[in-house]
Amino acid sequence: MIRTPSSFKMARYQYIAVVAMFAAKVASAQSALEPNISYFRCDNGLQDDDRFALPVDLGKESVQLWRTELLPGHSSPCVSGDSIFVTTFDAQQNKLATVALERTTGQVRWTALAPVQSIEQVHPTGSPASPTPASNGRQVFVSFGSCGLLAYSWDGQLLWHHPLGPYQDEFGAASSPILVDDKVILNEDHDIGSFMIAMDQQTGQPIWKTERPEATRSYSTPIVLPRGDAKQIVIAGSRQMVAYDADTGEQLWWYDGLSRLVDSTPLIHGGLIYLATWSPGGDADARIAMESFSEACTSFDSDGNGLLTRGELPAGGAVLERFYRIDLNQDGSLDQDEWTKHAKVFEQSQNVAVALEPGSSGKLSDQYVRWTYTRGLPTVPSSVVYTGTMTMVKDSGIVTVLDVTTGQMLKQFRAAGRGNYYASLVAGDGKIYMASESGVVTVLKAGPEAELLGSHDFSERIMATPVIRQGVIYLRTEKAMYALAEPKSEE
Repeated sequence: MIRTPSSFKMARYQYIAVVAMFAAKVASAQSALEPNISYFRCDNGLQDDDRFALPVDLGKESVQLWRTELLPGHSSPCVSGDSIFVTTFDAQQNKLATVALERTTGQVRWTALAPVQSIEQVHPTGSPASPTPASNGRQVFVSFGSCGLLAYSWDGQLLWHHPLGPYQDEFGAASSPILVDDKVILNEDHDIGSFMIAMDQQTGQPIWKTERPEATRSYSTPIVLPRGDAKQIVIAGSRQMVAYDADTGEQLWWYDGLSRLVDSTPLIHGGLIYLATWSPGGDADARIAMESFSEACTSFDSDGNGLLTRGELPAGGAVLERFYRIDLNQDGSLDQDEWTKHAKVFEQSQNVAVALEPGSSGKLSDQYVRWTYTRGLPTVPSSVVYTGTMTMVKDSGIVTVLDVTTGQMLKQFRAAGRGNYYASLVAGDGKIYMASESGVVTVLKAGPEAELLGSHDFSERIMATPVIRQGVIYLRTEKAMYALAEPKSEE
């Protein structure tokens, strides 16, 4: 069934006062369901119970439990209780929606259209339906850059809507909401106006909002770091990893030394934070350099007005190629503040894989860094730490396996799938799964002796990250959702 909003003319900051109306229904419907918190990479990409076997040959007919066709979208499956939640974008109808699937059969339970007045325009690589939903086992939380954060009941009733966006960013919004205690937390890093916000899960009312003025566009999702009785929210953004108090939003500590644009999400293992991130211009031997603004004006400011326009900049240059994001006020020219801010971003960015010990307050010194590695880094996919190794894949299918304790490179080889990679790595049953954009899923033997075990070409574009639950791989392609599992042996 499809649920449509009753009105698309709500005031920008008006909440939908229907929480009480559906509270009893939600409680009744979920009384038999143990709360199952789920959000993007909350499992660090690992199977929840590694006693379950996982398949190698994903192309075998007996491996496919079900396949359900879906409209396109880049959000990954959110598996919670007996349901799977994703978001979709219908380009022909210009509609955004949240879709609930029955976990065991793939049957569509409900579809809820988002109360959006206009859809943000995004780069072909992106999608207006990129952020992954989150669920506490009773509610479903979804984020759209076109209209903000929404909460639905288990049966698809809209509970509340907090308008946010659209953002100044041609790739749109991609960071996913996460859940911490009674809060739903969302980070939005864009060309201007970056922030992190915490809202009450039941009402949608803001609890705190922290501005991130130094942050430029990045698309990483925050992680939750337990620290004794407290919790920290850690976000990897442009050039910097920052930790905030989950209760107040207060900045606690930060680490300088990341790429200028971060897509991948950190993970926690053994008390350390692991991240691998790469973007153009962040390698020491290929750094994007911007001269001082005064030097640039001397060379290019032909009309002498102290501003630089597109027509005045040299063709093919790094600044002209990135003019949209550097022109913060979108007036068609670059002033000294805009130029200097991005010159600093390019100067300080560092492409790196890092194992980091969390801090307590202030800037972290090098003594908190266990190791770093600077080759074979992924642009978008989050890495996975499993069986004593950190495994990552970069575009062209180059797989790098590092010792998780020392950062030493143990293995490097090519996956079966070439081309670009956007889906993050997942692992279980001694195996690692990686999906290329073109639709090839490669299966690796995990560990120091990593090797190729098999692959399958789904011949459908893959942008979403798979999820593994109790022996079932939930894989979303551009056209469908698959449930894949090792066939049960006949007794």
